Amino acid sequence: MTLYMYQASYTAKSMAAQLTEPHDPMEAIGPVLADLGAKVVVAGFPFGEYDLLLVYEAPDDVTAASVAMAVAAAGEVKSAKTTRLLSGQEWLESLRKRRIIDTRKERHQH
Repeated sequence: MTLYMYQASYTAKSMAAQLTEPHDPMEAIGPVLADLGAKVVVAGFPFGEYDLLLVYEAPDDVTAASVAMAVAAAGEVKSAKTTRLLSGQEWLESLRKRRIIDTRKERHQH
């Protein structure tokens, strides 16, 4: 499974509704992700540009795109961003590949 970070800002209408009737948005979002084959790892509500942050696992980028579309279709967010996250192993692999490229360049320059 691949990790994704989803950040979203609520519409003014959605925020007003939440202030009138407070509820945990994860009660609605969690089952939608599960239906799409994704699983929430952590959710939080940051201060600043975004109102909601999710880190979730999904089998592939197509599933992640479906998650973003499903949340957008609900009409509760005005802007959102999905970022694919590398696992620790993937990060190490990318560092190793970069070192291989650097080594090859050094050999060709001499």
